[in-house]
Amino acid sequence: MLDVRRLRLLRELARRGTIAAVAEALAFSPSAVSQQLTVLEREAGLPLLERTGRRVRLTPAAQNLVRHADAVLERLERADADLAEARGGLAGALRIGSFPTATRAIVPAALVRLARRHPGLEPMISETDPAAVAHALRAGDLDVALVHEYDFVPAPPEPGLTTRPLYGEAMYLAAPAPPGGAPPGGQAAAEPAAEPGQDAALAAHRDAPWITATPGTLCHAMTVRACLAAGFTPRVRHQVDEFATVLALVAAGQGVAVVPQLGVGAPAGPDVVLTRLRMERRTKIAFRSGAGAHPAVAAFTAALRAAVPPDLAAPRAEA
Repeated sequence: MLDVRRLRLLRELARRGTIAAVAEALAFSPSAVSQQLTVLEREAGLPLLERTGRRVRLTPAAQNLVRHADAVLERLERADADLAEARGGLAGALRIGSFPTATRAIVPAALVRLARRHPGLEPMISETDPAAVAHALRAGDLDVALVHEYDFVPAPPEPGLTTRPLYGEAMYLAAPAPPGGAPPGGQAAAEPAAEPGQDAALAAHRDAPWITATPGTLCHAMTVRACLAAGFTPRVRHQVDEFATVLALVAAGQGVAVVPQLGVGAPAGPDVVLTRLRMERRTKIAFRSGAGAHPAVAAFTAALRAAVPPDLAAPRAEA
């Protein structure tokens, strides 16, 4: 009989690529991971790993076993959800991952609603970059998380995870106000563009210095790819992740930036002009496949939906 815990290690190896990465993510030593995978090979009765120096590669049999592992682990999540439903009365920790703008604008109101209905539940928030959420969920470090994607940075399917749309946000080009000040409220309407990325507002600032998020983040990739689609490579001057700081730099005349609706927050003020772009950021709720029916995950999902401000766009249906 195959051991589920060892199947989980094999699945993590398939996702993370190296035994060292699996060990770090799951708080094992590399030698312990190797030993458990060797035992799994004996249980399977055929080679699962091809070792070349320090690296390993999954054999075709192992890749097929990973697909079975995904199905087995999903069934276990469903079983856990059924047991939680039978116990009744939600209690205990619920580990939640979220990114900064959602943590500030959406999550607090959702936690208030959750506490009113389920006072025994203990939500625990960890700010987690969406790019790291999949590993954290599969490793069991998180139970549910908020993730986002952009028109120019779509999220790839993640085996073993399920997402549900929550809301969409408008995207804006933030630029320093011209001499004489910005329009009232610091806002300016965008001229209609034919397609996302062909927006005249982006092309009009091709020679300006740009402010982006730090490399490796979805926000950084979004700005760079949107500019490339508009026909130029942005000349990056500043790399800042916090949108309030980005807007302060724009107001100081340090460059232009692309910011989402929740990143704008209050009116930008007279030193910043916001131009609506033909782009969108979409936020989704992510959890391990099979865990959507867990009462705690379902309760938090309902609280999140109730907390979404009415000025945010309705979510697009999942394909």
